[in-house]
Amino acid sequence: MSGSERIGVAVLGASGRMGRAVLREVLEAPDLELVAAVTHAGSAHLHADAGVLAGLPAVGIPVTPIGPVLAEADVVVDFALPSGTLAALPHLGSAALVSGTTGLEPTDRDRVLGHGAVAPVLLAANFSVGVNALLALVEAAARSLPDFDVEVVEAHHRHKVDAPSGTALALARAAADARGVDLERVRQDGRVGRTGPRRDGAIGLHALRGGSVTGHHTVWLAGEGERLELTHEAASREVFARGAVRAARWIAGRPPRCYSMRDVLGL
Repeated sequence: MSGSERIGVAVLGASGRMGRAVLREVLEAPDLELVAAVTHAGSAHLHADAGVLAGLPAVGIPVTPIGPVLAEADVVVDFALPSGTLAALPHLGSAALVSGTTGLEPTDRDRVLGHGAVAPVLLAANFSVGVNALLALVEAAARSLPDFDVEVVEAHHRHKVDAPSGTALALARAAADARGVDLERVRQDGRVGRTGPRRDGAIGLHALRGGSVTGHHTVWLAGEGERLELTHEAASREVFARGAVRAARWIAGRPPRCYSMRDVLGL
């Protein structure tokens, strides 16, 4: 792709909160061209103008159902629900995929990553630059403090449908990987009743839901007589939209395989 060409972007999950934020970023970027805005067949926003949906002037691009239009893009930026992401996979063709979908089952995650055999794929729990730096910090701290207990606490708005968040799971996985253990073997989601003493090596996950919280994540590393807290607070969805669009710019034209935000940020 030459430096003079604009990158063609399709937004999957365009009618959602994150989808609209990504639409705004794409439409306002001089080096990007919106080629499609796509949502599920039952959306009340089908056939709406993508610009108007994003809170901008009309651009003459209607919101359409999932279908072959996705393959016309250089990059598909995806913030659909898991069912929408999976439904879109057969229609991607050779388009690169940048996906922020959370709540995927392990087998479904493998299906999404399988697109990396024919086109570049980046599946991320969080596109914030700060969160990706936090992941690296958590990994380093968990490795340096092997005897400290790890607890991950996250908070999101009342409308979020999955828990714990994908970012919380990524943070817990970073700690587990740093210690060479399988997260699924040591994770403990919340506590209730007479739980007894804390299990050695457990990694706790706790989800709060309420109001309009955009995203809060804190990792506790608690030792005897001291505690380290690593926290990230997101003030708006634009943080994630900007990161996803940054990833779309970076991945366009790359060879087929699976990438991560660490690749994008050079971490």
